[in-house]
Amino acid sequence: MISIDTLLTAGAGLIGGLILLVSLFVFIKYFNLWLQAYVTRARVSMISLIAMSFRKVDARVIVEAKIMSVQAGLPNVSTQAFEALFLSRGNVRRVVQALIVAHRAKIELDWETAVAIDLAGRDVLEAVQTSVNPKVIDCPDSRRGGRKTLDGIARNGIQLKARARVTVRTNLAQLIGGATEETIIARVGEGIVSAIGSCDSHKIVLANPMIIAKAVLDKSLDSQTAFEIVSIDIADIEVGDNVGARLQADQAEADVRVARARAEERRAQAVANEQEMKARTVENRAKVVLAEAAVPLAIADAYKMGRLRAAAM
Repeated sequence: MISIDTLLTAGAGLIGGLILLVSLFVFIKYFNLWLQAYVTRARVSMISLIAMSFRKVDARVIVEAKIMSVQAGLPNVSTQAFEALFLSRGNVRRVVQALIVAHRAKIELDWETAVAIDLAGRDVLEAVQTSVNPKVIDCPDSRRGGRKTLDGIARNGIQLKARARVTVRTNLAQLIGGATEETIIARVGEGIVSAIGSCDSHKIVLANPMIIAKAVLDKSLDSQTAFEIVSIDIADIEVGDNVGARLQADQAEADVRVARARAEERRAQAVANEQEMKARTVENRAKVVLAEAAVPLAIADAYKMGRLRAAAM
């Protein structure tokens, strides 16, 4: 008959064997990652690797990202910070790559700012690359608005059609909450139209298109946007219609129609006055006839009353 002590000993041995087997499996599973982190001085402990599996964190992504940051010489970022970004559904690799590019290019970008940009839905790596390598925006952008030129009218009434190319780079400090490319295009378009309208003659603009670019740059159009305007270049400019002459012709025609209407009004008023005077003349003639008819009656009354006789004597 097997004693209770024997059963307990066997059970303890079995549990110990299972624990040893599980520990060996976990060690084998994470040993390569731990060794990789150890030899690269990434400092990711075996306990942290095992804990990541319980938190449903991809340990390989965390280890590779931390190794990249250490090898690139970035300031030390804790393993917990990497895990927090992963659990927040952030792109750990792109954040680290963006920090490396910014570090190499001597652009100020810390971990918190990079994480905030990534979690806000912006591509932080693309933003840093644009800051290092500025991009060119067409103004107007025919793919967005359908217009191919910006139409402005100089003070002499001549229309000018211009196209500009705006070179911008990312302003990382204002990337979160800053206005996008559409705002830059709208502001630059408004500035170009305003600059053309402030010129006395279209010939001045044709002779020196940089007048427009300088006037637009002086307005700080990149304020509160996610970009910094590097330069504005007038790619093309051509003469359009003589809008001033057309407007003057339209105004003259309108003035003629107004004058005709007023003349017709005066003529109608004169006809009405003439008819009124004729009516008054007829009315006055009727009054005269009535007065003439009253004279014999008055003489007869005078005879009856004896007034006419007395007056005669």
